[in-house]
Formats: sequence, structure tokens, C-alpha cells
Amino acid sequence: MSDAITPDIEGIIPEKTPKDPFLTDLARLAKQNNKINPDLYEQFQVKRGLRNADGTGVLAGLTEIGDVHGYIVSEGEKVAINGRLRYRGMEIEDIVAGFQKEKRHGFEETAYLLLFGELPKKKELTKFCHMLGKNRKLPDGFTENMILKAPSNNVMNKLARSVLAAYSYDKTPEDRSLKNILRQCIGLIARFPIFAAYGYQAKSHYYDGESLYIHTPDEKLSTAENFLMLTRADKQFSKMEADLLDLCLVLHAEHGGGNNSTFTTHVVTSSDTDAYSAIAAAIGSLKGLKHGGANIQVIKMMDDIKQNVKNCESENQVADYLAKIVRKEAFDGTGLIYGLGHAVYTISDPRTALIRKQAARLAKEKDLEWEFDLYAMVERLAPGIFQKVKKSDKRVCPNVDFYSGFVYRMLGIPTELYTPLFAIARISGWCAHLIEETVSGGRIIRPAYKSVAEEREYIPTSKR
Repeated sequence: MSDAITPDIEGIIPEKTPKDPFLTDLARLAKQNNKINPDLYEQFQVKRGLRNADGTGVLAGLTEIGDVHGYIVSEGEKVAINGRLRYRGMEIEDIVAGFQKEKRHGFEETAYLLLFGELPKKKELTKFCHMLGKNRKLPDGFTENMILKAPSNNVMNKLARSVLAAYSYDKTPEDRSLKNILRQCIGLIARFPIFAAYGYQAKSHYYDGESLYIHTPDEKLSTAENFLMLTRADKQFSKMEADLLDLCLVLHAEHGGGNNSTFTTHVVTSSDTDAYSAIAAAIGSLKGLKHGGANIQVIKMMDDIKQNVKNCESENQVADYLAKIVRKEAFDGTGLIYGLGHAVYTISDPRTALIRKQAARLAKEKDLEWEFDLYAMVERLAPGIFQKVKKSDKRVCPNVDFYSGFVYRMLGIPTELYTPLFAIARISGWCAHLIEETVSGGRIIRPAYKSVAEEREYIPTSKR
């Protein structure tokens, strides 16, 4: 790589927070003066996290895009039911069965459905795929100047910065007409795989000392195929690998308006800002460890189980270790079985069943059936162990993240790209909600916060 595009990353980011006594004192002061008495939340009936007392979400808006259904409220009580996920009113199982039966990829069709509210006819789908293909290639100079010259050790950070940089390459970035916003959204959906793949290559090369591979996207390939091609040195992938990644993209494309990153999209869009700013904010939300990184934690947990359980074929030994995890005696001490439980789903996550079936097929092809069997065992045992140890009758089920990390690992996808892959899928849902907020929102989202600070007088410097 020529010196012209070799960044100087030495000393830009310290490996650890500097040992500065004054900064330590400031941190202590900030913690001391930002601690709100927990009793006040109950006193003023604050719905923390926009959650009701029973764990259900506060109704903050309406949407026709995605519907996440995991319980019903009967006579004032929350009743668990089998999970359902619908895109524009259509069951996710039916959508998946439709494109799989026709032996084609479904992410592009799903993106069209989410954006425009209807399934595309064959001619419309062809045109839409062609439009995505034409938009995949980045503008002249973008790769060198915006990605390679400014690499990031975190691909999600680089993804957000790439989205904001795209504003500068747009001739009409502030045009709020629906037609222009659609153009911007289609461009972002098309380029997210390239932003992520190139961002990873830059990180891998400049931070990890690996070889740098910058392949040109192929406008004739699907989103899943392009991503696999761009992230592999030899550009090769099997049909089963591409099919399974496409399924993962479909399952992660949308999950209602209340999840943190999608709600962020609504909040920021309601301020009447540009599309790039709204989507960058959503990426920042998804980057959070409480939102987009769950499948990475599942992988770490399963590796820990394999290292500490002598016989992973023994249900008793695996069950005993899971109980230790719940009791905070093993793994990371949080008491969490990662990939277990969901804010809405109670008995089942419909996405889990769909990805489990395909994961089993790939595990057989990769000679990893033993590892899949361990995942299936943990899925089977964990809910009961959680209830027994916690002495709770709460229903919990494995969510889609339980298997997605395992799938990505089988596909040879680097861990640093797991959350960016989530974004590559969810950009279609974010854009659909951005459009819905633009068309139907009308008011800036502005909830209330009550100040509980005591009144104080200003003190001059000489008297402090």
C-alpha cells in the first residue's frame, strides 16, 4: 500500500485511560452528583426504560412495518404465548418459506416489502435488485480518503463514520422530499455491506497487521453474496453459506418500532434532520453492548462451557455448569445465560426455529455436528435451570442471537463483523421507519423528564 493512503495511527488512541489524579477526582464527583435516589422513580411513577411495571413497553407510537408479539394481556395479567414476527402484516415463516421454495435469496425482497409496504412483482424485484447493484460501488476517492486513511479499531464506529461521510458525497443531502429520502435509503442499504467489509479490512490491516484485501463489489450478486465475497481473500463461498447468511439478514431486518436503535431512528428523524444523521444515530445505538452484541457474548459463553465442562455430551455436567453461571459462580459473573430471554418473546422466538434448522445443516457440512448438539442441549436445558435457580415461574426462551453467532463462526466471519452484520440487515428496517416517521410523524418526539434537584444559590469563586 502506498504512503499516500497509509494513515498514522500511532498515539491516536491510548490503549488505556490515562492515570490522571485530577480525572479520577472528576469521575468520582460526576458519579456522586449524578446519582438519583431510586425511590424517587417510584414516587413520581417514572417508567424507567419506557417500561411498565409488568415489563411491557410503554406505547409511544404506531407502526405498520413490523409487529413483535410474545404475550397477551388478559384481565390485567401478562399471558405468555408463542412468539410471532410479522413484516408488514406477513408472518416471517411465510416470507422465508416463499423465497426458499423458489430457491432464491430473500433479503432484497424483504427490504422492498419493508420500504414500500407490498411484495414486489417479479419485474419490480428485478429492477430493485438492479438499483441496489448499481449503488453498491462507493464514490471515487471514498475508500481511500474516508476508510483507509481513517481506520477504526471498531467496525461499528467506522460504519457510522462512513454513513456521515456519505453526506459529503451527496449533491442534495438536505433535500427532505420523499423521493430524495428514498434515493438516500436505497443507497445506504446497498452500501452498508461495503462500508462494513472495507472498514474491517482497514482495521485488520492497520491494527492487526494482516493483509489488506479490497475487492470490488459485484452488482449482479445479492447482499449476502457480496458480503462473503468482500470479506474473503479468495472471494469464494458456497451456495449453502450464502443462503444461510441471506436468511440471517432477513431475520434481523426488522423488529418493530420499540427496539432501541429503531426507536432512535424515529426520535432523530422527528427532529427533521437529514437521513444520514438519523441512520448514524441508529448505528450508535446498535453498537451498545445491551443491544447489538448479544451473539458475541453467546460465543464467549459457549467457549467457556467447552473449556470447563469435562464431558459436553453429558446433560448432567452441562446442566450443573449452567446452574453455576446463573448463580454467578462461573463465566463472567453476571448470572446471565446469554441468548436466553427477550423483552417481548416469552415461550418462543420465531426466528430461532428458522435459524436453528439451517444451522444444523451447515454444521453437518462443516463437520461440527458435535458443537451444534451442545447448543441444542443448552437451548433445551437453560430455561428450566433458570427457573429452578432463580425460583421463578418466568417463561424465558432462546432468542435469535443464541444461534446467529454460531452460524457466523461456521461461515468464517470474524467476530468484529457480527454486530455490523446486524446493521447490514437492520438498515432496511431503519430506513422503513425513517420513511414512516417522515410521512406520518409530524411532531418532534419530546418526552418529559422531571427535575428532582434542590434549589441552590450561585456561590462566587472567592466563597467556594
